[in-house]
Amino acid sequence: MAALAATAAALPPFAGLPPAQMAALLAEARPRALRAGTALFRQDEEAHSFFVLLSGHLRVSKVTPDGRQVLVRFMHPGDPCGIAAAMGWTAYPATATAVVDCMLIGWPSALWPRLARECPGLTMNLMQSLGPRLNDTQARVVEMSTESVERRLAHALLRLACRSGRPGPQGTEIGFPLSRQDLAELTGATIHTVSRVMSAWEQRGLVEGGRRRRVVLRDMPALRRLAERRPE
Repeated sequence: MAALAATAAALPPFAGLPPAQMAALLAEARPRALRAGTALFRQDEEAHSFFVLLSGHLRVSKVTPDGRQVLVRFMHPGDPCGIAAAMGWTAYPATATAVVDCMLIGWPSALWPRLARECPGLTMNLMQSLGPRLNDTQARVVEMSTESVERRLAHALLRLACRSGRPGPQGTEIGFPLSRQDLAELTGATIHTVSRVMSAWEQRGLVEGGRRRRVVLRDMPALRRLAERRPE
């Protein structure tokens, strides 16, 4: 637990917390290891716990009333997950699945009122984490309404690189497996269109689709220009 505590203390949800509060929080936390492909929670399931992701990446998806699956977002280390209790919800609004092996810490949702009262710094940090998510969602809605698939795809890859990119000899590698179906759902495009654009970009040397579905951004300045290019 000491190693988990050291990892957690460096993450944004726990920023600025006094050592005594941090120790009390972790004393009630439950470590959770999650294998790749395993669901942390499912849409409409009772919101029994809330979590902070310590390592790994989660894929958050939602099934619409007409049965379509939508990729809502990816979650990265430091992100709070399943904070339905903080929003006053009794069920999870989406499904979170491990993309790679993950480590989390969680608390029963029943503890939320007391933790929020006794540790206001944690509450503030968690609420502040929702701001970037809202901004990202609003940006994607605008992009889907006004931009070409090429621009939407460039924006999506650059955002993922910003959160999880790892510099390498060939460029910046997205830090988890990413399929073209993922990119299609993330950008509101068809998989055929995404595959066509990605193949064209690979030929131009902008991206590389390596083994194990690892995407490498080889020319980020060019992708930024594509993302910001206005229609003629």
